Amino acid sequence: MENFVEMIREKGFIDEPVHPDVRLVEEINRLRKEKNAVILSHYYVEGILQDIADYVGDSLGLSQAAASTDADIIVFVGVHFMAETAKIINPSKKVILPDMKAGCSLADSAPAEKFEAFKAQYPDHKVISYINCTAELKTLTDVICTSANAVKIVESFPKDQPLIFAPDKNLGNYINSLTGRDMVLWDGACMVHEQYSVEKIAALMDQHPDAEFIAHPECEKPVLILAEFIGSTTALLNHVQKSQANKFIVATESGILHQMMKACPEKIFIPAPSVDSTCGCNDCSYMKLNSLQKLYICLKHEMPEITLPQEVIEKAKVPIFRMLEISSR
Repeated sequence: MENFVEMIREKGFIDEPVHPDVRLVEEINRLRKEKNAVILSHYYVEGILQDIADYVGDSLGLSQAAASTDADIIVFVGVHFMAETAKIINPSKKVILPDMKAGCSLADSAPAEKFEAFKAQYPDHKVISYINCTAELKTLTDVICTSANAVKIVESFPKDQPLIFAPDKNLGNYINSLTGRDMVLWDGACMVHEQYSVEKIAALMDQHPDAEFIAHPECEKPVLILAEFIGSTTALLNHVQKSQANKFIVATESGILHQMMKACPEKIFIPAPSVDSTCGCNDCSYMKLNSLQKLYICLKHEMPEITLPQEVIEKAKVPIFRMLEISSR
């Protein structure tokens, strides 16, 4: 056990060789049943990890799934802040993550101690934090939101209530434009959604005039101006199924294309190009740290495990449950 703990500290996961005869999917299914575990996968992980999940979704859907599960173990195939959220919602359950180093550039952009000093400059403001933030930042928040319910959360406050929105400035700007608010924005962003090239997207739209350009609101404003539809990951997925268009240029992490192609095999999906199209920047390198082998080993040893101080859990669950309550109205 001590060796495993040391390995997790060093590498973020248990680097254990798996015999080539081991059938990973069969073993994962066996362990899931044996341990009464539920597997939650985000849309941005590899397709095979989405297909093996009990639930696949975006941040709001995964939060709701985590809140309703009766499993003893939650395996979160996603990134660290998502697993933290599951632990906050389910403090008595064991929450494990295939790779502890699967972080988030957006969450990292808002260290709690710096945000606390920022918040102190606006004593009359309430704080809305995007769910893509650390557990510690959640403790400094009045209510959490996701890209799917951000407008609803913002509009749940009186018009004259001044607000701070953190940590995503691009999503905050977009919500300001929809609601007519003037929220104070923390200067944070997602490295994936800031890598898109407006010039290359415009050129691609010229090459494919029959394609509909759709984008996630974490993208920068010039990209959103070009978009014909803007929405959360789930909203984008729902839109391509309802749209009369047969071809789409998609500006969000490429993992969602797996679900889009499954839902609409007759349609064509083109990932929007990044500034450096040779670097694969449309992919989240953190999400892609998850793998089938890491999932198997994680479930086998029930490690790495997410742990949080009780004080953090108690403070952070308030804005999360407030979000879930508002979303259910």
